[in-house]
Amino acid sequence: MKSISLPLFFALLLPLGACGATEREGYPSEAGTVQITEVARGLEQPWALALLPDGRMLVTEKPGRLRLVGKDGTISAPLGGVPKVDTVGQAGLLDVALAPDFTTSRRIYLSYSEPRDKGNGTTVAHAVLGDTALSAFTVIFRQKPDKDSRQHFGSRLVFDRNGLLYVTLGDRGQSRAEAQHLDGHLGKVVRLTADGKPAPGNPFLDRRDAAPEIWSYGHRNAQGAALHPLTGKLWIHEHGPKGGDEINVPMPGRNYGWPIITYGREYTGLKVGDGLTEKDGMEQPLHYWVPSIAPSGMAFYTADRFPAWQGNLFVGSLKFGHLVRLQLDGEKIVKEERLLDGLKRRIRDVRQGADGYLYLLTDHSDGEILRVGLDPKK
Repeated sequence: MKSISLPLFFALLLPLGACGATEREGYPSEAGTVQITEVARGLEQPWALALLPDGRMLVTEKPGRLRLVGKDGTISAPLGGVPKVDTVGQAGLLDVALAPDFTTSRRIYLSYSEPRDKGNGTTVAHAVLGDTALSAFTVIFRQKPDKDSRQHFGSRLVFDRNGLLYVTLGDRGQSRAEAQHLDGHLGKVVRLTADGKPAPGNPFLDRRDAAPEIWSYGHRNAQGAALHPLTGKLWIHEHGPKGGDEINVPMPGRNYGWPIITYGREYTGLKVGDGLTEKDGMEQPLHYWVPSIAPSGMAFYTADRFPAWQGNLFVGSLKFGHLVRLQLDGEKIVKEERLLDGLKRRIRDVRQGADGYLYLLTDHSDGEILRVGLDPKK
C-alpha cells in the first residue's frame, strides 16, 4: 500500500467545501497582480451567486439545487422548497436575486426552466429564505409561448432603483424569428413589478397586439445584466451565434435587431439571414466581440478597495475562461483587458461583494466560488 503524507491525509478528511479560502498564484494585469482565492469548491455547475448581508452566499446549481455557503466555505445540504426544473441542455435552476427589502422580508427571487405540457420555458418565482428550506414559494411570471427546446433561456434578474424587476429572456434557439414579434416574450427584456405584473410605464402597455411586460426586444440570449452605478440604467450582454456577442443598454420599446442584424455568423460559417449588421429602426450594440467570448455574468465595480478598477465593468467568459475588464468613459467602452489568462475555468457569474472583492462562479462539475482581488505592488 502506497503511503501518503500526513498533511494530505488530514486534507482528505475535510468535508466538501469546508477547507476555507485557498490562495492561488497571481495573474498579471495592467494595474498589478490579480490574486485569486478559492472560497469554496464542490458545487455542481453553479449558475448564479447572491451575497447575503450576513456574509453567507446563496448559490444555484443548474441541476436544480439551491445551497448556502458559509463564510468558511462550508456548503450546505440542498435547501428544501425548490421547484422541479427541466435540466435538458442549457436548462436548469438559473438566476437568484435578493428582494430590495431582503433584510426585513427574507424574500428571494429565482428564475428557472420550468417543465410544461408543451415543452418548457423560463419562469420567475419568489420565496422566503430559511436556513434549511424556502417557504411561501410563489410563481410570478412565465415566459410565453412554451417551447420544446434545450436552448437560450436567458434568465438574469435585476432590480432597479424603483424596485422594478428586469428579466432577460432568450429566443429559445429554433424560435429566433419570434424575437421580433411583440405578442410573446421570446428574445425580450421584460420589466415587472415585484409581484410579477407589467410595470407602470412599460412601452407597450396600451397595445393589444403586444405583451405588456416587454421593455425591449430583438435579443438573442442575455446571460449578464447589471445597473450602471451612475445612471441607474440596465446594461446587458448577450450571446451571439458564431461571433457577435453584444453589450446593450436596453431602452424602452427599442429593437436590438436579432436575428435581422448581427455581427455574428451561423455556426456553419454562413451569413445569418441577409448578413446585415445594421438597419434603420434597429439599435447598434454598445460593444461587440468577434470571435465570441461566450459572456456570462457581469458586474460594475464601485468599491474603494481597488481604486484602479473603480467604475470598470467586469464580464465573465465561458469560452476562454477570462474575466474581461472594460474601461468606461461615461456610457462608452473605451478599453478592454482580459484577465486570468491561464485560469482555464468557465466563468459563469460575476458579483461584487460588500468587502470590495469580486466573486466568480466557475461552471464545472466541481465548480468553485473564487474571490478576486488586486495587488498593485506586484
